[in-house]
Amino acid sequence: MAFGLDERDLKILAVLQKNGRMTKTELAEHVNLSPTPCWERLKKLEQSGIIEGYSANVSLKILGSVSVIFMEAEINSHRAADFERFEKAVMEIPEIVECWAVGGGIDYIVKFLCGDVDTYQRLVDKLLNSDIGLRRYYSYVVTKPVKSSQIPPLDLYERRDGR
Repeated sequence: MAFGLDERDLKILAVLQKNGRMTKTELAEHVNLSPTPCWERLKKLEQSGIIEGYSANVSLKILGSVSVIFMEAEINSHRAADFERFEKAVMEIPEIVECWAVGGGIDYIVKFLCGDVDTYQRLVDKLLNSDIGLRRYYSYVVTKPVKSSQIPPLDLYERRDGR
């Protein structure tokens, strides 16, 4: 297993992905450990960087109208400096919540959260007029979420190991 994780560590990760707010005692019960060894394992997972943090899933639809838009982005040229310039610009735009460099016909897939489509388009216009090398883009407005989840680590490793 990666990083020297055993089944108990993976179980801790899987349980926390489903409920990161449980107490350490509850976590210990879920993974069949006493609290102190469970706490020690949890601290190691945090210190190693495997657990990057804890967060809340916020319902954007309850807070107000939010448009989720995916963009396929292609940049002008493919020198390292061009990729760096585009990626640096993406990091500075709060409406861009996720961005992946991908292989294939496009260079990036970018996820935007904007108040509405007009706000998104004005942001894209700024990107096109800036010097970040955006050549072409395709937009996909999300009409409804169908599934959004992470694969619990234990499930992922079981599939990879063929168990």
